[in-house]
Amino acid sequence: MNNEIIPAIRNISGKAFDNVWFQQDGAPCHFGLNVRNLLNNIFPGRWIGRRGLIEWPPRSPDLTSLDNFYWGFLKNKVYETKPTDIDELKERIIQCSNTITRETLQKVNDNFYARLGYCQVAEGHQFEHLIQ
Repeated sequence: MNNEIIPAIRNISGKAFDNVWFQQDGAPCHFGLNVRNLLNNIFPGRWIGRRGLIEWPPRSPDLTSLDNFYWGFLKNKVYETKPTDIDELKERIIQCSNTITRETLQKVNDNFYARLGYCQVAEGHQFEHLIQ
């Protein structure tokens, strides 16, 4: 995290870094004490995840932008043709990720807020059927 993720977030967010919230999933390796201490130091009171100040609801991938946008987008682009080896796969992932525009990210963010509204209407239950 210290070598790749945090510097990338700092680079993208610039002066707004102190307003950035970090969202963590529930994978066991992501909620160890060392990870939580790191997040508490870098994002004090501004991270969402297992054992954090704000818990991410368990089994709720329908709320994450990674699940609703990124993984499908990445898979469709990266596997338009089958990569020949792991190096080509890695390069395609990087190239594909670099094509995502700020406008696209804004739409994904707007969609996230809309999904929160649907979740609220469904009182925390499954809500995919409500989305048109």
